[in-house]
Amino acid sequence: MRPAQTRAERLLASLDRAGADVLLVTDLTGVRYLTGYTGSNGLALVGPHLRAFVTDFRYVEQAAEEVDPSYEQVVAPAPQELPEMLPALLPEDGIVRLGFDDVHLSVREHARLRDLLDDRTVLIPAGGITEGLRRVKEPAEVEAIAAATRVADQAFEAVLGRGIVGRTERELALALEIELRERGADAPSFETIVAAGAHGALPHARPRAVAVEPGDMVVFDWGARLRGYCSDCTRTVAAGSVSEEAREAYELVLRAQLAGLAAVRAGADGRQTDAVARELIAAAGHGEHFGHGLGHGVGLDIHEAPRLSPRSTDADRLLAGDVVTVEPGVYLPGKLGIRIEDLVVVREDGCQVLTGVPKELRIVD
Repeated sequence: MRPAQTRAERLLASLDRAGADVLLVTDLTGVRYLTGYTGSNGLALVGPHLRAFVTDFRYVEQAAEEVDPSYEQVVAPAPQELPEMLPALLPEDGIVRLGFDDVHLSVREHARLRDLLDDRTVLIPAGGITEGLRRVKEPAEVEAIAAATRVADQAFEAVLGRGIVGRTERELALALEIELRERGADAPSFETIVAAGAHGALPHARPRAVAVEPGDMVVFDWGARLRGYCSDCTRTVAAGSVSEEAREAYELVLRAQLAGLAAVRAGADGRQTDAVARELIAAAGHGEHFGHGLGHGVGLDIHEAPRLSPRSTDADRLLAGDVVTVEPGVYLPGKLGIRIEDLVVVREDGCQVLTGVPKELRIVD
């Protein structure tokens, strides 16, 4: 059975639990996961006796190449008219409970949907179904993420090999993104972060036209998107000789990161996994300097379920096949930031680290 057919069959079980007969999928990541379509305008309908994909005239040839043949392909007359095709596609007899994505569908889009459908159609909030299906990765998905990770690793090594001192954050970020594309990446998987010195204390710093100075700690957070799947990695490097405070902070984050990795396994609780790393950092007096979660899922989106954080729920208990980041950090305002992040696959007895970039403190001139 093809992946799209297997995924549709798995969706039906979730659909029944949600109390719906048919699921309307409008989020393009979910559409891609279920049908194979990679374009920018499309929706899908999935039910026990219904597989339909709708796009507009611009994507007819692309859809013919990409969409799984189990889906009936319907072409709307104009891009904005995709939802208008729904009444003709839904079953004609009896009440139809149509599940819709209340996570991604706007209030305006919901109102329009209600206006298009007659009283036989009952709208059922069913957001999160495709995200739930996507969480545990199939072997082919793991390989795609691993391939994206290898591309990202190679790009980083190429940039470091040309030195960092005297180059601006923006220049280094651009160089990384060029290296990713030259090695086959579709795109960066998110906006590349390069942050030197005190700027590194901002976890989501944006690269500036400011040069790296000797003695800076420099945070690099980058990833590649390959065949639709994302990678995610962070490394912090030293621009020449750095202070003892910086070295101690780095060693603390590294110990926390290794402890976090050791805690990742199928069945582990998201809060407890986060706490393993967080308690090490807090015991060293830096609890207030680690303000984000330990990790998050990665796949077709850069942020997916599950999450590893103090706010994790029972839904975040790790499953074999989850792909997650492990990324503790210490951020000292006005001084420096340090984060170390690996991408891993959760296994029954631990985790498989996909990231290949070394983690010992590297000194790069």
